[in-house]
Amino acid sequence: MASFVSFGVPWCLFVSEKRWRFVCLSAGAMLEIFRIGFTLYALLQNRGNPGQFMQQRLILDTNIFLYDPQAMETFSQSELLIPLEVIEEIDKFKHEASETGRNARRFALLVDALRRQGSLKNGIGIGKGCSLRIVSNNYGESGAVSGGASEALLRLALQLRQDTALPEPVIVTKNVNLRVKADALGLPAQDYEPLAEHAAENLYGWRRLSLPAPEMATLQNGGALDFQGRGLNPNEYVFAQEKGVKKNAICARMDFEGNQLWPLLDSEKLLCGIRSLNIEQSFSIDALCDPNISLVTLSGKAGTGKTLLAIAAGLQQIFGDNCYQGLLIFRPTMPVSRDLGYLPGEINEKMRPWMQPVFDALEFIRGKDRKNPVRVLPNDLMNCPELSIEPLTYIRGRSIPNQFIIIDEAQNLTPLEVKTVVTRVGAGSKVVLTGDPEQIDTPYLDARSNGFSCLIERFIHSPLSAHVTLLKGERSELAETAASLL
Repeated sequence: MASFVSFGVPWCLFVSEKRWRFVCLSAGAMLEIFRIGFTLYALLQNRGNPGQFMQQRLILDTNIFLYDPQAMETFSQSELLIPLEVIEEIDKFKHEASETGRNARRFALLVDALRRQGSLKNGIGIGKGCSLRIVSNNYGESGAVSGGASEALLRLALQLRQDTALPEPVIVTKNVNLRVKADALGLPAQDYEPLAEHAAENLYGWRRLSLPAPEMATLQNGGALDFQGRGLNPNEYVFAQEKGVKKNAICARMDFEGNQLWPLLDSEKLLCGIRSLNIEQSFSIDALCDPNISLVTLSGKAGTGKTLLAIAAGLQQIFGDNCYQGLLIFRPTMPVSRDLGYLPGEINEKMRPWMQPVFDALEFIRGKDRKNPVRVLPNDLMNCPELSIEPLTYIRGRSIPNQFIIIDEAQNLTPLEVKTVVTRVGAGSKVVLTGDPEQIDTPYLDARSNGFSCLIERFIHSPLSAHVTLLKGERSELAETAASLL
């Protein structure tokens, strides 16, 4: 017989085969219990060593925080690692008056607030199962070699990858070339895309549904259907068709609470002589003319009629229905090609080239209105005080009540600029944003990160807003073909 002590408990080993099996089984069970208990204890003590049991390790680049200073809050179940070079690089932008400088200052304040909770060098918990750790530049074999934030991210990832017991580190950056370098070194890298329940490019604001004949009859008789629990958002539009009879169709819209589906009985409404040419335009006109919807976003490719419908709806409700005191049109001053430089004259003369698309739409609407038996627009429309076309540059600090506000080409705005515009809306005003996320002229913005797409994603569940994506171009056959092929 032999004996030994394990975990402070004496164990006896006998030569007998039955006793040997019994003791080994008991020891294995005790070891498993001890292992599980130790793991649970370590998880409960995770705040003391927050990066030990994370599902993934993420190394964050500078451009993430210059784009979104609160990017740390979008991650979950991760150990977030920030090289010291990233902090130094962000510090260089803090004196800028642009949105980049604002984000740099905001990030510095957030990190300083976290510093009060513990040591950033050892790591602190920041919620949602995440920890944050600032890594100094003494990692790797190269020691304190200075090569910028990009080189620091790569060296840190290579050094952390040597520890095979922990998850492989992933570089998160909006720098395309850095992701290419990481791939060349065999390091995983990914773009920073904030977690969102929906992506703007997948949100059309309307859908096609096949309904049975009794439900179609209810809608066509002006009644409402109980659509609670069917996954439709407030103010979402529906093109309903009877099952088996596609020609029997009707347009409908969810109510503000997202519970009932109501038919659109006036889908042929005229706006200064302009009528809808497809179902998306019918949905757009309904949203633009509903006084209970304060925010309307119209998305679509060139030639779908976004700006034309928005301006026509504003003019109709100002000069025809007396719902608003004036029409206020804003447009970003972002050139498509090379900038022409400084323009001569007063502010109105300087703005004329930028606002020419708006003037073109106004002339088209005036031509349609002249053909109406009952005209809506005055002859001196361009000189009316009710019509104002202004740049976005001077909008901060204003409060705009009782106005129909249009923000054209909103895809060229940053999230902060969109927030600034929408928060200017006063009591009794309606704001309409039009844009095409695929036609962005502003550097450092893309189809996901621009303010227009962010606004659509954030307001998709709001009863105050409605969104419509227009698909079919109506400008001309050539314009529609070019938008599809090019």
